[in-house]
Amino acid sequence: MQITEVKNSAEAIALEDKHGAHNYHPLPVVLSKGEGVFVWDVEGKKYYDFLSAYSAVNQGHCHPKIVGAMTKQAETMMLTSRAFYNDVLGKYEAYATEYFGFDKLLPMNTGAEAVETAIKICRKWAYEKKGIHEAEAQIVVFDNNFHGRTTTIISFSNDETARKNFGPYTPGFIKIPYDNPEALEKVLQENNNIAGVLVEPIQGEAGVYTPSDDFIPQVKQLCNEHEVLFMADEIQTGIARTGALLAVCGKCNCQGHCEQQATYAKPDVLILGKALSGGAYPVSAVLANNEIMDVIQPGQHGSTFGGNPVAGAVAIAALEVVREENLAQNARILGELFRSEMNKYIENSTIVSKVRGRGLLNAIVINDTEDSSTAWDICVALKENGLLAKPTHGNIIRFAPPLVINEEQLLDCVSIITKTLKDFER
Repeated sequence: MQITEVKNSAEAIALEDKHGAHNYHPLPVVLSKGEGVFVWDVEGKKYYDFLSAYSAVNQGHCHPKIVGAMTKQAETMMLTSRAFYNDVLGKYEAYATEYFGFDKLLPMNTGAEAVETAIKICRKWAYEKKGIHEAEAQIVVFDNNFHGRTTTIISFSNDETARKNFGPYTPGFIKIPYDNPEALEKVLQENNNIAGVLVEPIQGEAGVYTPSDDFIPQVKQLCNEHEVLFMADEIQTGIARTGALLAVCGKCNCQGHCEQQATYAKPDVLILGKALSGGAYPVSAVLANNEIMDVIQPGQHGSTFGGNPVAGAVAIAALEVVREENLAQNARILGELFRSEMNKYIENSTIVSKVRGRGLLNAIVINDTEDSSTAWDICVALKENGLLAKPTHGNIIRFAPPLVINEEQLLDCVSIITKTLKDFER
């Protein structure tokens, strides 16, 4: 059998279409190289990456420190499974738990795996520590959430594309409106079987829906009052993306190490992925303190690849880059600049009604219906003009460049975006 050589973008797209499952609808661009904030297609055209692999590439494409750590470790030991100890996992766990302020870390590979892990930990804690009768625990989730596409997770999704015809669905979840602490308080008061609350500090897939500033602190307070676990899904929002190490830090000027500040709503269970590896390798993790994590005992949860030596080495390097290069501060400063510049354009625009977000996780709302092709057409035009972004929820375009972007590059991107939008003004 010979491996098919790809000579151009059209051939690459046709090859995927013929031999791959059609579970994605990509923008028609075939990428072959990445460095920093830029990517190149197979024909050699250069683009700004304004999606960052859904915030997995916060540290920029092919960051030399991360690639170096991965290469060095891969040449020594790649996988042991958890049947044996390895000499990297403990170092990674110690570094990451100190970095984020927790006692223990449970390593996994993908974001969805980490969410499933958090759900299992939460339920087991509820039965063994809180005294809820087995199989009766409920977890509160929010409308328009996105936590992955496993069978359990789609059971509490609003997204019919991800959900329809995949039932029967997993019970044990109560869904309430997002950014509505009154609804949360009501369900906590009325139900004694609540084990935890699973929340995204900003709903990325829902269109970078950014809640009111006091929503997450109120969720934390209500969880404390009712003895339920506050579980923060920071897979997309975490690791400097929103201008702080974690989005639960709100709008404070720290990098996340601010346990003494009121703006830090520290989760009981923290869920991380994506940029935990800088996009170099599948790495995810669940962090919690001993009284929660210690409910998991040998044989009750695991992963052959979770905690492998390459993952540990890559994650340490990725987290070091965030601190060494002040990526949270850069995201905060340039995010404010981006929204300011976009708001100047929106003042006289008929095609864009709003820009929203925090740090360098932002979106614009296109003035058209969700079932229209306008946002998609704008993204295709942006591609032609040298910038890659993708619509979400039909009429929303998410903008999330690597956090290593500088001011000059950001303003260049704003120019590309606004010039492109002008061609769609009515």
